[in-house]
Amino acid sequence: MKKDFQKWHTKKELLDKEPNRPLFGEQEVWFCSLGANVGSEQNGVGDKFLGPVVVVRKFNSEIFWGIPTTRKKRKGKFYFYFSFHENDFTTAILSQIRLIDAKRLAYKIGMMRNADFKEMKKRLTSFLK
Repeated sequence: MKKDFQKWHTKKELLDKEPNRPLFGEQEVWFCSLGANVGSEQNGVGDKFLGPVVVVRKFNSEIFWGIPTTRKKRKGKFYFYFSFHENDFTTAILSQIRLIDAKRLAYKIGMMRNADFKEMKKRLTSFLK
């Protein structure tokens, strides 16, 4: 798949000029403008370069740690498989946690269950030690 870095750069400039940020909270799953990224980093798709992310840690109304997700079922210590809609599973790619500005958030698509969120954070901290 050919990546359109120029188109992403134009979109990123527009996002940066956006004066407003949506209200968001931890444990929420959002479509987010992830962009066209290098190598194996998770990319967004479509004109807005969107991909789903889990809000793991909100620092303030502007920035948070987010974890990109994929619909592919992945196993291993750097992945967390969960469902936030009935019979709709996704995998959080724990190794790709990143700081994200809320200007990148497009719209909320769900919320992780409390037990899943706690377990995901536990798994995340276990490999950060």
